[in-house]
Amino acid sequence: MTFKNKILPAGAVLGLIIAVLVVVQSQKETPPAQPVAQPAQAPFMSYIGGAGIIEARTQNISIGTSLPGIVKTVFVNVGDKVKAGAPLFQIDDRELRAELLVKQANLVKARAAVAEARASLKDYQAQYELVRHATDRRAVSVDDVQKRRYAEELARAKLASAEAAVTAAEADLKATRTSLERLTVRAPMDCEVMQVNVRPGEFAQTGVLDTPLIRLGDLDRLHIRVDIDENDAWRFKPETRAVASLRGNRDLKTDLTFVRVEPYVTPKTSLTGSSTERVDTRVLQVIYSFDRSALPAYVGQQMDVFIETPEVPVSAASEAPVAAPGGKK
Repeated sequence: MTFKNKILPAGAVLGLIIAVLVVVQSQKETPPAQPVAQPAQAPFMSYIGGAGIIEARTQNISIGTSLPGIVKTVFVNVGDKVKAGAPLFQIDDRELRAELLVKQANLVKARAAVAEARASLKDYQAQYELVRHATDRRAVSVDDVQKRRYAEELARAKLASAEAAVTAAEADLKATRTSLERLTVRAPMDCEVMQVNVRPGEFAQTGVLDTPLIRLGDLDRLHIRVDIDENDAWRFKPETRAVASLRGNRDLKTDLTFVRVEPYVTPKTSLTGSSTERVDTRVLQVIYSFDRSALPAYVGQQMDVFIETPEVPVSAASEAPVAAPGGKK
């Protein structure tokens, strides 16, 4: 047997061995992937499950500025607790301070004009009084009397105009001081600084920003905003128990206290990534609260929330009357 005739059977046997090994390898069961963290379990027999997002008791307050400009000073840091009216940051005020000096000078000038007009009025009043009660009309002409009377009236009008100019200058000065005060953004209430997204030298814009300049909130007691699917909204009862579990560690949980229900059902915005999830779902938002020390939780963090519901018999649900389109049952 030649060498060529020997290599063909050997190759066939080798291919058969490889095919058998591939088949055997493919028959092995792949072990299921272990989850990074065990999913939360509901502590109730009948319940509504929903995703909740932690927020401040006052909701998350996004701070902006009513006047644009370069940031001069930032007075707070993340984690600071501030009182109502405390300064947060200040816009460059050099231009307005220069304008303030001009307005103050204008006010001084206007007040001086009032003093001048008042003195002039007294002079014209005195001149008119000299001829006003003259008994001998030959001593002074009628034309002279009329001129002095009109001069007094004109001086009185100039005094009123000067006083009006003072009022306008005072209002102008007050407006500049108000604008100057608005360059310092202050805390609207007692709260804690959660984010500082502005630094000295940066340009602070007005309007609604995607990233607020500063974010504040009252964190003494945290709130959690729970989205309940509209299909489960009818089962929700405010007086029932509710429990929240921390994502990543289902053993970290706490009881919740009911705060309020947002009466407007809104489109769902926080998607969980489930394959059965519909993007057109509307949700009822329910607000609960819990003590900050109960969990190592932070604002903006998601939690799994379970709300206890009374059990509804299947027969009762199936026998419930259905409303007709016209409103009749």
